[in-house]
Amino acid sequence: MSLSRRGLLAAGGAVGALAATAAGTGVATAAPAPGQGQGNGHGRVRTGFDRLAADGYALLKGQKVGVVTNPTGITSDVRHIVDVMHPDERVDLIAVFGPEHGFRGTAQAGGSEGRYDDPATGLPVYDTYLKSGQPLADVFTASGVDTIVFDIQDAGARFYTYIWTLYDCMEAAALAGKRFVVLDRPNPVTGRAALGPVLAPAFSSFVGRREISQAHGMTVTELALLFNAEFLAQRPVDLRIVKMSGWKRSDFFDATGLPWVPPSPNMPTPDTALVYSGTCLFEGTNLSEGRGTTRPFELLGAEGIDHRWAAAANALDLPGVAFREAYFAPTFSKFQGKTVGGVQLHVQDREVFDPVRTGIALLVTAKQTWNGFAWRSDNWIDKLTGTTRVRTLIDAGADTDEVVGAWAKDLAAFRAVRKRYLQYR
Repeated sequence: MSLSRRGLLAAGGAVGALAATAAGTGVATAAPAPGQGQGNGHGRVRTGFDRLAADGYALLKGQKVGVVTNPTGITSDVRHIVDVMHPDERVDLIAVFGPEHGFRGTAQAGGSEGRYDDPATGLPVYDTYLKSGQPLADVFTASGVDTIVFDIQDAGARFYTYIWTLYDCMEAAALAGKRFVVLDRPNPVTGRAALGPVLAPAFSSFVGRREISQAHGMTVTELALLFNAEFLAQRPVDLRIVKMSGWKRSDFFDATGLPWVPPSPNMPTPDTALVYSGTCLFEGTNLSEGRGTTRPFELLGAEGIDHRWAAAANALDLPGVAFREAYFAPTFSKFQGKTVGGVQLHVQDREVFDPVRTGIALLVTAKQTWNGFAWRSDNWIDKLTGTTRVRTLIDAGADTDEVVGAWAKDLAAFRAVRKRYLQYR
């Protein structure tokens, strides 16, 4: 038997696993290879791509394939999946689709790479950022693909835009008559609980298309199943998922044995993701959320803030977190080049830490201790929280418990829906 160069390049690591499609569900899963995805320690978790490749890409056989991905779409040995798939004769990869920040990750927040040919592979790269509906369906049609594969690391928060790239691409794939495959990766902050306010439809935007909670506690395949059944039911996409093996809902990212690649420039570590679903709310204020520092979303502040904010936050005795009086000078974004005062969050027990409650408490205490506090003039906070209630309650002098209690009924209803789509224990 002879092997071509493409076959030789692709041969590494593909060992026996069988793919099966559950009858009538449109959900594809792959069984773990013997000795893989078991136990603790390094390499315990195998991603959806790892399992797809181990099965020889059987799920993609006979299909012209396009991949929606970014720098996080990597193997356990940190090769990009596009670079792995491109030379492999078992898969016909003909296009790449880049989200916000781009396929190779060269753009900052609010930017993309546009349409170009990838220098490493020669593949055409299409821009999905800020495209949805029929315009995005037209991109998929023009690319000539039959199946669209999604593989991007999420951060676990409703306003982290990659899950809405997923939603938009699913909707557009249905319009274009394309099949859609979602490859799973861990929720880096566990999948234990849904937290925070549930988006009201009136506040739909790219930081929250549909009615899910602020911290959703789901993986991307679980979200895809929920989206397809709950929000795209009138025109569902032909959906397949490839689950992980070895991942538990209680796993933080460092328990997975997988390498971390920043999914966006201001998400440098899993520690950032841990606080992000709460402290990203400061994007809706005139305070810095730490962009332009080495600890974005862990450092918060503004000119004129002093030790009183940290003292007030610590006085609340929030579970699992302490606050340090901090001073910093952002290199870009709000207060660029200026020294500001504020707090740094130090998560001391992540098992009990509640990022959304903590974010609300910090908003409440910031307003109480700094007379310069203001919401962004466009009420961006309402888009982030998915409701007017957080802003109006804080403005009315409500404490943290009152604000958090305001979303209890909606959150309970979402948790009941969410439970139907969970794939892991």
